[in-house]
Amino acid sequence: MRKVREKPGNRAKREGYLQENYRYFHLNDREGTESDFHFHEFDKVVLLRSGQVEYIVEQVTYTLTPGSILLVPHHAIHRAIIDQTVPYDRIILYLDRQYLDRSMVMAGRLECFDRADVHGNCLLVPDEKHRREIEDTLKEYEEALADTEPGAQAIRDAVMIKLLIRIERVSGMSDRAGRAEGALRLAEPVRHGMDPGIAETMTYINENLGADLTVDALADRLCLSRYHFMRLFRAGTGVTAHAYVRQARLLGAARMIRGGASSARAAADCGFGDYSSFSRAFRDIFGIRPSELK
Repeated sequence: MRKVREKPGNRAKREGYLQENYRYFHLNDREGTESDFHFHEFDKVVLLRSGQVEYIVEQVTYTLTPGSILLVPHHAIHRAIIDQTVPYDRIILYLDRQYLDRSMVMAGRLECFDRADVHGNCLLVPDEKHRREIEDTLKEYEEALADTEPGAQAIRDAVMIKLLIRIERVSGMSDRAGRAEGALRLAEPVRHGMDPGIAETMTYINENLGADLTVDALADRLCLSRYHFMRLFRAGTGVTAHAYVRQARLLGAARMIRGGASSARAAADCGFGDYSSFSRAFRDIFGIRPSELK
């Protein structure tokens, strides 16, 4: 897994507006356009065709593989980390879920984004059979894009609903089957080649945002010297422990605010002793005041 290297001053911001019921992109380049933290007012699907890319969604890093499907619920803060040495071929969908729920009334509601949000796991990996079905539906949609005859948009809408039903089935079967052998499943977030103690420390940080998360305290948990811990953490994550804790606390606070908590309560629960410093840090990374996130 390529190391995550944060750039100073990364900011999350609202990006993109969806005037249509959905929007379809097929992109193939070496750079991508999502190097900064951002969030959308709509739901988003990323289907990787080829390339090497990781996505940070809230506090979790996902390694995508060809054929995998990333679900990004609306308002989820995320960014892509792209290996620019190889082509990055992907399908991206922007979705107005309310429209789709109305359109899919006979097929059931589109609940895959709710599952991803509740379970904290946004990556789907279809088996070969269902991957082929999704690929065939994508091909059918792209062929429909070239259709200029009367009723062409209705055909495209029907194929898009078909595609989303297939994705919903992947998510629903995984949920019902409990990740049984051979079933379609949610992929576990992966941190390849990382020291187990550092991986455990990252989990501890995200589950204990209000605790003492100084470098000394975290090093003591692993019975390591301050210097050795800092070296291992940066080698495993590409960022300093201090930067990771700050990012985790800000993302946690943003999640609480979106859930209805006051900005002051979110700041206190996520380990910020001084509200003014929290507000400055929040604006620095998200580009907006905490109160504006609601």
